[in-house]
Amino acid sequence: MYEGKRRLAGILAADVVGYSAMVAADEPATLARVRALRTEIVEPLAAGHGGRVFKTMGDGFLLEFASAVQALRCAHAIQETLRARTEGVRLRIGVHQGEVVQEGDDLVGDGVIVAARLEPLAEPGGIVISSRVREDASGKMVLEVDDLGEPALKNIAAKIRAFRVRMADAPRELTKPDLTLPDKPSIAVLPFQNMSGDPEQEYFADGMVEEIITALSRIRWLFVIARNSSFTYKGRTVNIKQVGRELGVRYVLEGSVRKGGNRVRITAQLIDAIAGTHVWADRYDRDLSDIFAIQDEITASVAGAIEPALAEAEQQRVLRKPPKSLDAWEAYQRGLWHFNKYAPEENQIALGFFRQAIGLDPNFAPGHYGYALALQWDIWHFSERPFSEVQRTPRDEALIAVSLDDKDAVAHAVLAHMRMWGSEWEAAIAEARTGFALNPNSAFVISMLGCVLCYGGYREEALARLQQAMRVSPHDPLTWLWQIWRASAQFYDRDFAAALDTWHEVVRLRPGYLAPHQMIAASLAHLGRLPEARAVLERTGARFPEQDRRFVQQRLPWLRPEDYALRSEGLRLAAGETP
Repeated sequence: MYEGKRRLAGILAADVVGYSAMVAADEPATLARVRALRTEIVEPLAAGHGGRVFKTMGDGFLLEFASAVQALRCAHAIQETLRARTEGVRLRIGVHQGEVVQEGDDLVGDGVIVAARLEPLAEPGGIVISSRVREDASGKMVLEVDDLGEPALKNIAAKIRAFRVRMADAPRELTKPDLTLPDKPSIAVLPFQNMSGDPEQEYFADGMVEEIITALSRIRWLFVIARNSSFTYKGRTVNIKQVGRELGVRYVLEGSVRKGGNRVRITAQLIDAIAGTHVWADRYDRDLSDIFAIQDEITASVAGAIEPALAEAEQQRVLRKPPKSLDAWEAYQRGLWHFNKYAPEENQIALGFFRQAIGLDPNFAPGHYGYALALQWDIWHFSERPFSEVQRTPRDEALIAVSLDDKDAVAHAVLAHMRMWGSEWEAAIAEARTGFALNPNSAFVISMLGCVLCYGGYREEALARLQQAMRVSPHDPLTWLWQIWRASAQFYDRDFAAALDTWHEVVRLRPGYLAPHQMIAASLAHLGRLPEARAVLERTGARFPEQDRRFVQQRLPWLRPEDYALRSEGLRLAAGETP
């Protein structure tokens, strides 16, 4: 018997009908036609069904697949493609599933031999399969066949039952009743297509998809189809809308992997399976110096990008629905949309939708932490209420959210922010790290960790985390806020020149907010540019008189005493006051 590692494989054996006569009549033309058949039809269809051509014999081909069903689907696709041509080469095909042994790029074993012996039993343009293939297809495909019994196969002692596939009644996928959509966003991640023809990239792609599924499963508001169900589509040409119906999901992520030299290109696209429209797409080109590190990096990038893309898609979908028809999740998303508009009237609308979400489902954690955030913003940005009020209802709502769902990373991130407002810097950092451990790919969670690290005195890590958040979600509606925290980390680390540049960027993004104007003046003062600082401070006081008075009169509870002193000193110098 053969040595080496054995495995099961679906084997497709194909042979050109009338090859000898064709060669005798016109050998160059025949060779060209068979070569074109292999490169233009057989090899692309094999790759598209997750297989490969592992041997050519002049008048025939041997193909390997991970399963018999993939081999059968490919066989049918080849014959249908050739049938559509009015003239040209015709094939007989045999398909079997059996044990094979790798010998270099070649395969040997009973699986190969039986497929090759079945092939001559097929009619021109037809397919003959073994009982193993028929059994494997049972429950997956509607297959019309003619029983050929147990024909004698050359050099095969075992009895093999054979079946001729009726090509007029093409194999069809079993139809299943459509599944209803869950009450929250849902996604299936399909196996990425290996475009390289390199089996090693198959393992890389499958491993990466499994990691993406795991990463997306950490998003508490997302319903993610399990790996075993998603991978039933491996090697198949799929209709995204059909996948959505069969798995009961709104969104589908698909992609491909292509290796060239020592580089790999991964493409991914997120599709709304209901509407059939693209939501998000990206491409990643990397060196294959460390394949596992690359796998982790791409996984984090894709998972991190999908969360804000899905959130935006959900908000756009919800905006098309009448407010009174919203469920708790949809009311929360509608609230987020208004919250991100950053205006007093929009924030009031957001508070209303968050209250609606809580009313519809009091145990829905996002409703509570959405309400906490909007109420904090009302206290912070849009009123003259004392900053200490954040430690009342907003903090309580954040605590409720964590108690309702201790595995929700965003709930922990929001509570961390509220603890920071209560001058509990170390407790805030611990809470934020809990959220980060639960979902290290969420831009919001990463940014909150960066925020509490900044005001807790850990500037270097804070800057790294904030940069990470902006890389994960480069067009996030909260980018201006992340830039505030970045500028603050630079300022309180006494890097006043860098802080000045970042504060100017904040003003560009959010010109109607007082704090960055004040901090520009303070930065200029610490740099010794006192006339410029004084001019900025005078303009600021004239432009934001009520906010200016409030921010001067109230101590900012999220600042450590030494940081508050540094800020106050900068403003004092800018105002020309003497100690």
